[in-house]
Amino acid sequence: MAESANPPFDLTRQVQAHLESLRAAGVMFVPRGEPLPFVSAMATVSPVEVAHEPPPDPLAIRRRELSVLATEVAGCNRCEGLFSTRTQTVFGVGPVDPDVAFVGEAPGADEDRRGEPFVGNAGQLLTRIINGCGFKREDVYIFNTIKCRPPGNRTPTAEECDNCRPFFERQFDIIRPRHVVALGGTAAKSLLNTSTGITRLRGKVYTFRGVPLICTFHPSAVLRDESGSMKRDVWEDMKLLLRTMGKPLPEVKKG
Repeated sequence: MAESANPPFDLTRQVQAHLESLRAAGVMFVPRGEPLPFVSAMATVSPVEVAHEPPPDPLAIRRRELSVLATEVAGCNRCEGLFSTRTQTVFGVGPVDPDVAFVGEAPGADEDRRGEPFVGNAGQLLTRIINGCGFKREDVYIFNTIKCRPPGNRTPTAEECDNCRPFFERQFDIIRPRHVVALGGTAAKSLLNTSTGITRLRGKVYTFRGVPLICTFHPSAVLRDESGSMKRDVWEDMKLLLRTMGKPLPEVKKG
């Protein structure tokens, strides 16, 4: 009967070969120890060691990113005519990851003084519009396309909008609203990169950075409108927003 091509495993021969290799390497003494008992690796780890740190909160990370960006904006001096006359920058307020964000064009005198967007008369009307949609002001995000008040509340120049655009886009990408409302022609034109006026832009659904966008009149324009037509148009735009969001229309109180 032919011998097997593979000789049987010989433990003694393997140990002797290992010892010879140790001797060749200059190892002349190997201490003898007691057999080590098998212990589960988990059994040797204390509960404190087993516990893992909780995964980071994505919203907390984005809040920190927003804070860092706000600090960067506060130190901006790109527009000499703005940073030399401002009291402070006006960054934005509201939660990250909101259902809807409202975007205006620039801070006014009240906003420049307090450091918060839409806190004057136009801001009070915006709050009523927000509440009329069934939201609370603290549940939406409110900010402007530029962060400094233009002197005399003039319309921001194209250069000023371009200078602030990277800040605005980073801010938008951090908060990640699911829907956005552009308040007034300057904001709408900036977001849509168009020269078309707000009267023609409103009443339709657009997209900005993949997010549904509704354009409507600025609250300050509504306050100046004596006919009351802008107020009705804004309400129609808000109903379009709610339909786009899949939310029911609030009942209009009579009387």
